Formats: sequence, structure tokens, C-alpha cells
Amino acid sequence: MNTKAYCTSVEIKDRLHKELAEDCLIFENDSPLVSLKDVDFPLIYEPSIMENYQYLVREELYDKIRRISEKLGQENKTLVIRSAWRSFRHQRMLWEQTILRIQQDFPDKSSNDIKSITSNFIAPPNKSTHATGGAIDALIQDNDTKQILDFGTNQGLHIELNEKCYPYHPEMSDRIMENRNLLIGLFEQEDFVCDLKEYWHFDYGNVGWAVEKGKDYAVFGVVKA
Repeated sequence: MNTKAYCTSVEIKDRLHKELAEDCLIFENDSPLVSLKDVDFPLIYEPSIMENYQYLVREELYDKIRRISEKLGQENKTLVIRSAWRSFRHQRMLWEQTILRIQQDFPDKSSNDIKSITSNFIAPPNKSTHATGGAIDALIQDNDTKQILDFGTNQGLHIELNEKCYPYHPEMSDRIMENRNLLIGLFEQEDFVCDLKEYWHFDYGNVGWAVEKGKDYAVFGVVKA
């Protein structure tokens, strides 16, 4: 599939998923949030814009992340946790920060265009699956070089937001796709689903997961705090 056809197919599927997510049933299982800062296995934490951020996830995700960490350790690599549960305030801060960054990159675009571009990669404050505690943003560090692997749109922890963030973008090199497939494969083995537009974002138990998996309902709703 060529680049244009691939990106178009992703965008069509993404719109459909968002529509289905609006009507997705949620039977909340009341699983508590636990902190990935308190684990006994190796993780690296990307600095957060939120002070004292605890990288909270639903309890069911704990062993899944542990197994991913252990498998990476066998390859002398470490899982990097970029973000986990986010409050609406946290999500709003990210949304506004990204709006400003895209305005700087595209000064001639209208306010509506800027919001449209932003929404491709950052959900509006009340729409993010991160609010459920069932979403994880992650990358991988090579322990020999102490460098984040090359995923095609990142320089270390910084990710440039564009269409090449779509997980299976045709213009990625074999080495980049090997890194993406490693990350995505590890999470998919633990029943996560990779976001259609973000190779670093994984969902489990929430509406994003339920829609992609064809489930009758999600088990994680929004956790407010």
C-alpha cells in the first residue's frame, strides 16, 4: 500500500473508531489505580509536566508491564513510561501546550485548522483514554548506548507529531520498523491495542481497547481526581 492510501485508511478507521467509542458500553470493574513508581522491576520515567506525577495505571496492568519489562531486560533494553493515567487538568495542559507548539510551526493556519491538527495526536481534555488508567505511552531505551531507540519521528524522548507517527507508515526504514514492531508486539502480547495514529500509545480495558477488539463493552471508565 502506498503512503497516501495507507494514511487515508488509517484516518477513515480512526474516525469510525471515535464514533463507535461514543456509544461503547462501559461496565466499570472498579479496579484501583496503582503507581508504576513503586514497582520492583526496571522502568524509566519520562519527566512529566505535572509535579509529583505518579504514573498510575489500573491494577490489572501491573503484571503486564512487569512481563514487558522482563522481556526487554533479556535484550538489555528498558521500557520507558512516558505517561499513564491523566486527570482532565493534565490533559488540558498537554492540549494547550501542543496547540501553542503547532501554532508556532504553522503560523499561517487558522485556529480551527490548528485544533484539527492537534486532535490528530492529542485528545481534547475530556476525550482521552488516559483518563481511564488503561492507557500507557511508552518507548524503549537501549541499555548499552543509554539512548532511546529510533522510532522514526523521535529524537530521544521528543516526538515530532505528523503522519509518520502512524504505526505502520510505509516510509519507515527496516530498522525503524523493527523497533516499532518490538514495542508494539510486546504490548499486543499482553492484550493491549496500539493506537491507530500513535506507535507509542497502548490501550487496555477502556473504550479504545473495546472498539478495536470488537468487545461488547469496556471495563475501565474515566477515573476522576
